[in-house]
Amino acid sequence: MDWEAIRLSLRLAACSVALLLPLGTLLAWPLSLGRFRGKVLLEALTSLPLILPPTVLGFYIIVALGPRSPIGAAWEQLTGARLVFSFQGLLLAQVVTNLPFFLQPLVASLGGVDRRLLEVASTLGSRPLGVYFRVALPLAWRGLLSAMILSFAHAIGEFGVVLMVGGNLPGTTRTASIALFDQVQAFDMAGANRTALLLLAFALAVLSGTAWLRSRERPWA
Repeated sequence: MDWEAIRLSLRLAACSVALLLPLGTLLAWPLSLGRFRGKVLLEALTSLPLILPPTVLGFYIIVALGPRSPIGAAWEQLTGARLVFSFQGLLLAQVVTNLPFFLQPLVASLGGVDRRLLEVASTLGSRPLGVYFRVALPLAWRGLLSAMILSFAHAIGEFGVVLMVGGNLPGTTRTASIALFDQVQAFDMAGANRTALLLLAFALAVLSGTAWLRSRERPWA
């Protein structure tokens, strides 16, 4: 069992959820509201990672983070290192890849919040952001928790984008899914079986947990 790769996967997933929490929470609010100009485009952009092949998504992330891009050039000037094939670059790639897995359960939960409660808060003088963070989001806490769990789980198992953007650098970008691929390539079926079983057990636990949360969710929470 490649415990170094597993620890790296857990660290990467935790960091990606930490970045997704503010970003996804802010994006979920307009997406859960009624129609507004640009909503269809915003929904399409945030859902792209669900349908794009990992190679295509990985390629464009490499272009966006490469040394010739504004982001990559600024990072290299600031740190002296490149974003591509680094933990930091891989982290940004994971945020992009896992954004729809964070947004979908949270947006669905926010959509079920009773709008009358939000209107009451507005009439009492709360500003829109105050209504969101003090009323809507606390009522949708199960959706927020599901969003964090699902995005964490998907980050653990992501392979294609991770391999393209991060490569296979032990201790830096070699995650559990890449370790499993290496074990199969080396015909280490016993090691591959152990790694695969661990990832399978983790996925089943996550799905069971999110299903339990949804079963206990009220129509307005």
